[in-house]
Amino acid sequence: MDRVKHGALGDDRRAETPTSAPRRAPHAQAKGSGLPPRTGQYRPGSAPAPRVAKVRTGEDRYRPGGRRTSAEPLRASWQPKVEEEERPTRARKHNPGKISSLKKTFGWRAYAIPVLIVITVLIAFNTARTPAAPVGNDSPVSAASAETGGGSIDGASGILPENPAQPVDLRIPTAELPDGSPFTQAGKGTWHVMPGKGDKVGKGKLFTYTVEVEDGIDPSSYAGDDSFALAVQGTLSDTRSWTWDGQFALQRVDASFPNPSFRVSLTSPDTTHRADMCGYQIKEEASCYRRSEGRVLINLSRWVRGAKAFGADMTAYRQYAINHEVGHALGGTHVGCPVDGGPAPVMMQQSFGVADNYVAMLNNVPGGDAGKVNADGKVCRPNSWPDTSGS
Repeated sequence: MDRVKHGALGDDRRAETPTSAPRRAPHAQAKGSGLPPRTGQYRPGSAPAPRVAKVRTGEDRYRPGGRRTSAEPLRASWQPKVEEEERPTRARKHNPGKISSLKKTFGWRAYAIPVLIVITVLIAFNTARTPAAPVGNDSPVSAASAETGGGSIDGASGILPENPAQPVDLRIPTAELPDGSPFTQAGKGTWHVMPGKGDKVGKGKLFTYTVEVEDGIDPSSYAGDDSFALAVQGTLSDTRSWTWDGQFALQRVDASFPNPSFRVSLTSPDTTHRADMCGYQIKEEASCYRRSEGRVLINLSRWVRGAKAFGADMTAYRQYAINHEVGHALGGTHVGCPVDGGPAPVMMQQSFGVADNYVAMLNNVPGGDAGKVNADGKVCRPNSWPDTSGS
């Protein structure tokens, strides 16, 4: 429908309204007034205004007979306002920024990535500033090779001592138990006799002995019962042990022997500390001989860890511990260092140290062996044997 016909239809509708004034025909107007003929051109009036508002709201724009104003766009849109509001949003989606792009791609990980980068940088910085840990005194070292004769001990026992390898200053306190391998703190307080016996060694007065291990202690810490038994028998059979001067003879016996002279017993620390065993007057780990029990108690903690005065030489310390405590069973008592710089007597308390001043101080407590060692300033060298002629 063209504009002329559209306008004519509009005039016909207005003619039907009772209140509308009669209009002249188009040709009559052209002939009588000298004006150009009507072509149906729209002339502004009061009526089109409401229709413009209705068209803008989309209510009746395309109703038959409706009229479009010159201000209306040619493109139809059912929601022009919503469209204008959404246009900037669509534009932003087509041109996202870097942060929005990361968020869209990685989600919450976009926030985690920079945090992880910062943490990594801080760890690297702290690691670079932290000095390397020094090789401490706890580093295991190889066991000292056995150099003794007559069935020497520990050569292939597989026990790795944990004592410091560097020389120890023997003038300072050395009684503290060294760091090292774990051991059983408390056994059952009963012992089992190890099978095996040996020939008589020496020409003097005969002393018989059994080798025993406390029940309930972990054998892995001391390389097993057989290892301990061989260590005891090998030490006491050595010509530098108590048979060296012809005063004593020693012989290992087994459980079938009716009444051995003494028992050499590997014992847990808690059992050793009992008042009916070694007691605990000096608050350092030690072994002892309990005459009323006829038992030499070798403290498991010392057997595993040794003593600071002996450094890393676990074989030498174990030989000393056996000889020292068996010396008590043979009637020996504690002594001090006789010659400054010389070998320590085997009856010196070398588990605590080889400096007279320090050992005398430890003994000067109730229940200690006070007066046996003079605080004379002498310092000896560690020694494992009763016979010191070759030292």
